Amino acid sequence: MSDKTAACSFCGQEQTAHIPLIAGMNGHICEACVRLAHQVISTWSRKRSMSEPLKTPPKPLQIKAILDGYVIGQDTAKETLAVAVYNHFKRLNLETDKPRICTRTDKSVVELDKSNILLLGPSGTGKTLLASTLARIVGVPFVIADATTLTQAGYVGEDVESIIARLLDSADGNKELAEWGIVYIDEIDKLARSGENSHGTRDVGGEGVQQALLKLVEGTTVKVPAKGRKDQAPVMLDTRNILFIVGGAFSGLEKLLEKRLKPGAKGIGFHSTHTPDDPKADKLRLFSEVQPEDLRHFGLIPEFIGRFPVITALHELDEDALVRILTEPQNALTKQYQQLFALDNAELEFTNDALRAIAQKAIAHGTGARGLRGVLETLLRKLMFTLPSEENVARCVVTEDVVNNEADIVLEYHELEATPSGGTQNLASLQSTA
Repeated sequence: MSDKTAACSFCGQEQTAHIPLIAGMNGHICEACVRLAHQVISTWSRKRSMSEPLKTPPKPLQIKAILDGYVIGQDTAKETLAVAVYNHFKRLNLETDKPRICTRTDKSVVELDKSNILLLGPSGTGKTLLASTLARIVGVPFVIADATTLTQAGYVGEDVESIIARLLDSADGNKELAEWGIVYIDEIDKLARSGENSHGTRDVGGEGVQQALLKLVEGTTVKVPAKGRKDQAPVMLDTRNILFIVGGAFSGLEKLLEKRLKPGAKGIGFHSTHTPDDPKADKLRLFSEVQPEDLRHFGLIPEFIGRFPVITALHELDEDALVRILTEPQNALTKQYQQLFALDNAELEFTNDALRAIAQKAIAHGTGARGLRGVLETLLRKLMFTLPSEENVARCVVTEDVVNNEADIVLEYHELEATPSGGTQNLASLQSTA
């Protein structure tokens, strides 16, 4: 029997009472080298999974150009998201080439950390639309979740780990691919904790969820139950490299901002007499002045705010922006309704004044771009009810008077006249009203 002490065949670590070694046919390996080998093999698998997205990662200008095709305005938010996604791909490239290994001795290698993003702005400004459009662009798994459905573990509802399970499903079960995904959590402002007079009751759908999201956003290992056979081991998924984007309307935050930004105003609250020089411009700029302290006063806990270093504001949409939303995007609302009417062999036309009147109504409703569809549905409902039963309708014209309920939609009919051969042909259009 040899008295020679066994040593790791990779790093030379000698076996002791506290450092056991795994023995093989011709050598030994220590625990540290086993972990190192696992990390290296994981990067090989991830590199194979990410070979397609990494071939041609989209550049920020390309990402913004695609977003411009679906979302009007909000250039600052688009640029922020474009840079975040591009940096996400760069981090992905670096880690596949030079994986983050705990035993690395090369001090020249700089490890890149992620910068999570918080989007805030009034309802109907395009936060969710930006996220859903971004999901079409990126080459990594993308999941959109709703914060209002989340509760603390052990209570009725979904816990935060369910988001990671959905991300794994989006990656078709590929663990390595899911660990490089992007998660967007909407309605994050609904998690604002209750006031200080909550008498110690548990806020399981508010502050409790914020606490549960802390480690998930920062980076932790989540156990995702395996689907299929019950005897399958759960999947352990690392969230350290998942990019998190959260968004919310933060209704009521304006009052906190006005209070902080107008210290010279006489009086407090309703007694304030300060009037800005340009109220419209002042309101558009208000959300761009948000500081972490404002979010803390709103009800987000400091630890949660600190995990989202990039805060981007979306401003309210004015009349010109809403008119552009009606006409310019690839899936603009007017184009959608024109397509619906075309299926009934009729043209739908909006005058410029009518588009502005529709935008003004949406602004009056206070729901942003979401209010446009409601205005159009109310405006066209009666015509869409009778049009399929009409014959020879050539064109439907919506004017400003129609939007203001001062006139009916003008219908133009094809005039049919007999031809010498006994058939009919279209000669002109006759006007009528719906």
